[in-house]
Amino acid sequence: MKTAGILLAGGLSRRFGSPKAFASWQGRQFYERSIDAIGQLCEELVIVTRQELVDRFPKELHVVTDIEPFVGDGPLAGILSGMEAIEADRYIVLPCDMPFTTEEVMRELIRRHHGGVTAVEVDGKRHPLCSIWDASVKKGLRNALENGQRRVMIVQENHGVRWIDGHELTKNARIAFENVNTPDILERS
Repeated sequence: MKTAGILLAGGLSRRFGSPKAFASWQGRQFYERSIDAIGQLCEELVIVTRQELVDRFPKELHVVTDIEPFVGDGPLAGILSGMEAIEADRYIVLPCDMPFTTEEVMRELIRRHHGGVTAVEVDGKRHPLCSIWDASVKKGLRNALENGQRRVMIVQENHGVRWIDGHELTKNARIAFENVNTPDILERS
């Protein structure tokens, strides 16, 4: 079974103030920390970003932008674009703004994936972008975007998403799945 990684690094970062992919914590940029978390778990990895950020990533990385006609249609478009860039049986999806997630946590999430879509929930808060997607959902994902549906959780629900309690994946779930949307979160960590 081929596993591919999709690193979502194309958000507008309005609240953060600058592209989060290139923010640093403990000497590593967010995108590097995300690669650390999923890179060894997949045969191939693709970074999906905005056109204006492509050249900021090292040339040796596989970096793409959203496919037409879904440019700028949010994370769902990024997931589909990653799936189109690499053929695989399943995809590990991770947003670059979860820099505290580790390889051990993601390995455990994969272990608990049993088809369709698997995502994380911590203390009632769902984290749909920290997820595993089977290739079989690609057609439904494309159909959703073609019909104007851009909400990740709705598409996941349509594919019978299985929500995994983050506390079952790590004793530090609140930290591991922290979305860094503002710089002050880094100061607290």
